[in-house]
Amino acid sequence: MSQCPRPRYKDKHSTQTLQQGLDEYYAVNPNITNPQDLPPEFAKILLAHDASHVTYGCDTGMYDELKLLPLTWWTSDYKFHDHLQTLKDPTISPAIRVMYEDLIKQHGVLWLYSSIFLTLPQLLPELTQMWLKTRKRRRYVPFLNFEPLLERSLLEIRQEFDLLPFVK
Repeated sequence: MSQCPRPRYKDKHSTQTLQQGLDEYYAVNPNITNPQDLPPEFAKILLAHDASHVTYGCDTGMYDELKLLPLTWWTSDYKFHDHLQTLKDPTISPAIRVMYEDLIKQHGVLWLYSSIFLTLPQLLPELTQMWLKTRKRRRYVPFLNFEPLLERSLLEIRQEFDLLPFVK
C-alpha cells in the first residue's frame, strides 16, 4: 500500500483550481516531462494532455492513460481526426514522442506494450459505457485552449461539462 496520500485533483468533488491540480500533478509525478521545460511549439499539446489528466481525475497508470485519450475525444473539442493531424504535424508530433519516452524511461518498452495488451480487456467495458454516455453530448471541454479554465475549480469544470460520471 502506498504511503502517499491520494492526490486532491483525483477527488471527484475537488475544489482545487485546475492550476492547483496541475501543480499537484507535476509534484506527484516528478518523472513526467514538464511542458514548461520544452519549446513552446509543441509544449502546448503536452500541457493540454496533462490538464486533461487533472480535469478527468486520471493518474499516469496504464489504465488511466488508455482511458484518457478516448474520453478526451468524446468529451472535448479535440477529436480523433485532430489527434491524427497532430501525429502528422512535424512541429507537434515530437511532443507525442516525449510522452511515450517518459513512459519507456520510467518502466521500459516491454512493460509499455505488455501492459497495454493486458489492460485493454479490463478497460473495454468502461470504454463502452463511456462511449454510450457521451453520444448526445453538446458541450465540449476546451482541449488546447483550456487556459480560461485554469483559475476555475475542478468541481465547477466537471459539473459544467458533465464530467462527474467519468471521474472515479
